[in-house]
Amino acid sequence: MFEVRMATADDAPAVARVIRARAAWMRREGLEDWDAWWHSADAMAARATRPQAPARLLVHRSGAVVGCTTLSATASDEEWTTAERDQPARYLSGTCTDPAWRRHRPGAVLAVWALEETAAAGATWLRRSCADDRLMRYYRDVQGFALVRTVTRTGTTHLLARSTLDRPAAACRPLSR
Repeated sequence: MFEVRMATADDAPAVARVIRARAAWMRREGLEDWDAWWHSADAMAARATRPQAPARLLVHRSGAVVGCTTLSATASDEEWTTAERDQPARYLSGTCTDPAWRRHRPGAVLAVWALEETAAAGATWLRRSCADDRLMRYYRDVQGFALVRTVTRTGTTHLLARSTLDRPAAACRPLSR
């Protein structure tokens, strides 16, 4: 039903549409940053589709772009300790999904894909972070991440991790590489 593939420059309009759909949902939910997402959608889509570091897209068999994310070998958050950074890990960031596809749980599909990619790379941890409490609970309660800790500096950052050694059998079939 879905595949995961690299984003290309041709995907920028579809990625911007997904970001704007998420921003509209954020506005309806009363989340503060919705307007920044809305007004930055084209720039965010351009970053996601640049050839030197393309995002991965979740694409429905109909061709619809349903979500995007970035999987990296380096942490984007400074809150991970040196010891944690020395462990074999991958970092999931920039995940954005179209709320119209919510019943298919596209964020969870991307997280399973990232877990499988992380395991295939020989890393034992998939990590991610977020600032929103509801999103943290979703990552923890639906996607199976454990809350490592919450850091409060200029704002709140929840650091989460999931072991590749503890994967459900159904998740062991990668969508695509």
